[in-house]
Amino acid sequence: MDIIISIILGIVQGITEWLPISSTGHLLLVDEFLHMNVSADFMNMFKVVIQLASVIAVIVLYFHKLNPFSPKKSAKQRWNTIELWMKVVVACIPSAVGLFIDDIVDEKLSNYVVISLMLIIYGILFIVIEKWNKQRSPRVTKLKELTYWTALGIGCFQVLAMVPGTSRSGATIVGALLIGVARPVAAEFTFFLAIPTMVAASGLKLLKFGFHYTGQEIIILLVGCVVSFLVSVFAIKFLMGYIKKHDFTVFGYYRIILGVVVLAYFLIFV
Repeated sequence: MDIIISIILGIVQGITEWLPISSTGHLLLVDEFLHMNVSADFMNMFKVVIQLASVIAVIVLYFHKLNPFSPKKSAKQRWNTIELWMKVVVACIPSAVGLFIDDIVDEKLSNYVVISLMLIIYGILFIVIEKWNKQRSPRVTKLKELTYWTALGIGCFQVLAMVPGTSRSGATIVGALLIGVARPVAAEFTFFLAIPTMVAASGLKLLKFGFHYTGQEIIILLVGCVVSFLVSVFAIKFLMGYIKKHDFTVFGYYRIILGVVVLAYFLIFV
């Protein structure tokens, strides 16, 4: 059963990490019905490390675009890639500050009320912003058009994702759309921001938990990571294909419905 639950969690993580619908909200519901026979510390570490597997999917899919040393790139293209990484670093500065209060936020805000409200609030924001965007054209339509200030602004929105239920991709995409970034650019930059952010978060969790695993825990962790990676590949491809023809409104409605479901479930049944 633990292996089956690990597969289910990997699927949920792979989908919800990249679609702006909050992995926390979905995992909260899954936790109500499925429980692994492992310690609470291992479970917390497991959820963060399978996020790292999701990040590997980004690296694999965008390896050429993110590799400044590719022999297939011209000198100008290599410099553009280096500059892209510099903008990612700048955008991650606010999150680095946020790491110091991560445990406090988890302790005080990791409850169904906060998660439900964040699902609903950001769902409404997606709908409102997309309606507003129909009346204007994005000023940033390519990654290379992102300025350092724009990148920093998007990074500030990423800090808001520390509040459970917000969704890291949801917060950064909302911020990017508000600033005037086109949907495909907002999504891709969100993917790239995840690399240093989630690698750092996973590393800290691993250091806190330690590296003492039973054979069963190693298998559970590996299975969850492999599933999360494979599902992430499909989720990223789906999202990039979807937003070429559609906006984020449907995700806004989905978040609102999920937020209401989570709130109603815990008020009525728990």
